[in-house]
Amino acid sequence: MENLLGLLRIHVKRGVNLAIRDISSSDPYVVVHSGKQKLKTHVIKHSVNPEWNDDLTLSVTDPNQPIKLTVYDKDLFSADDKMGEAEFSIATYLEAVKYRPKVEGGLPNGTIIMKIQPTRENCLSEESHIVWNQGKLVQNMFLRLQHVECGEVEIQLEWIDVPGSKGI
Repeated sequence: MENLLGLLRIHVKRGVNLAIRDISSSDPYVVVHSGKQKLKTHVIKHSVNPEWNDDLTLSVTDPNQPIKLTVYDKDLFSADDKMGEAEFSIATYLEAVKYRPKVEGGLPNGTIIMKIQPTRENCLSEESHIVWNQGKLVQNMFLRLQHVECGEVEIQLEWIDVPGSKGI
C-alpha cells in the first residue's frame, strides 16, 4: 500500500452492561470497520459483561477516516442481533503520536500526555487519556454504545510504525 501511514492496534478489552438480546443474556462479539476493512473479535457466550481481550489491527491510510465499532449478539438460527454501535476518530491520538520522539526516554510509565473530554461529537462515556506506557503512546477509551438501551465497550489504541510506510 503506497499510502500506508502505519498500523493501528485496537485492543478490545471488554463490554460493560451490554443489552440482553437472548432470553436472559447475550453472546456478544465486536466488529470494527474502517473504510473497506472489517475485523471482529471472538464470541463470548452468555454474558452482558464480556472480556474479549482481542487485538484487531487496521491499516491506516487516512488519519481522518472514522472507525466504527458495532456489537452483535451471535444467533445460531437467525441473523445476529445488533447490540449497539459507536464511532470514534483517531485524529487526536495520531497528533499525539507525532510528538512521540520528543517524549521517548524522558517520561515515567503512566504519564498522561493528553486528555479528551466526552462530547456530543464523540462516543466517549468518560474522559479518555493518551498515556505514555512502556515506551509506547496508548489511548484508553470507554465508548458508549448508541442506538441501544445500554452498554459500553472499553478499548485501547496503539500505533505501530511500519518500515517503508509514509508515516504520520
